[in-house]
Amino acid sequence: MTIQEMKEKKREKGYTYALMSELSGVPLGTIQKIFSGETVSPRYDTLQALEALFSDSLKICEESAAYQVNSKHTQGSYTIDDYRALPEDQRVELIDGYFYDMAAPTTLHQRIAGEVYRQISNFIMDRDGSCIPLISPIDTQLDCDERTMVQPDVAILCQDERVKEWGVYGAPDFVLEVISPSTRRKDYTKKLSKYMAAGVREYWILDAYQQKLIVYFFESEVCPVIYGLNEPVPVGIYNGELEIGFSHIARWVEESMNR
Repeated sequence: MTIQEMKEKKREKGYTYALMSELSGVPLGTIQKIFSGETVSPRYDTLQALEALFSDSLKICEESAAYQVNSKHTQGSYTIDDYRALPEDQRVELIDGYFYDMAAPTTLHQRIAGEVYRQISNFIMDRDGSCIPLISPIDTQLDCDERTMVQPDVAILCQDERVKEWGVYGAPDFVLEVISPSTRRKDYTKKLSKYMAAGVREYWILDAYQQKLIVYFFESEVCPVIYGLNEPVPVGIYNGELEIGFSHIARWVEESMNR
């Protein structure tokens, strides 16, 4: 996709430079220089990240054989039955009848999710709490309907009747998603609206390479709140009694970026 084609797509979608930066992870100044013509030869990985914003690659190809498992359904009409009929090694999420690819997580992604889960789990266990910490992969039938099944990276569930043998039936109280290049647009937009509508009380988006955490505590009048990774962050559903530290995560991110 050429820069001119991206400009046309930008106008069609009504994207601002700020939103493009938020969704792609490309610095705002870099995007402005590319689209103004100041940067004549952008880096390949930068162009790839920007092109992904305007492509339809977020949706799984409708005709992919892997997703036509004995089903007459097409994108937009898939159900939980279609989801469960997929091969076990096929990682997807089902949102409003659409299948979305889930690339295998990186080592850094798993370390981040595991560290947040560890701190949450320790807090709950030390206090003999009743809430249940969960880490991906865990099937979550978010809307209690037949058209959505997601896999949040980390979740807290405080209503044990929602825990089933196969996964979670209903909305968790807390969800953390660790941003990956392939899930950025989905986590920032589609999942945000889905989690809020389903009744998730608190949603964290951890964007490691932008070194920020966006906290949506939907019961608060101030929402969202953006934190850096240099400070502990209070968990709203615990009234701030639980704070998640990010010192280890910040170091891992820095090491990863310097490799």
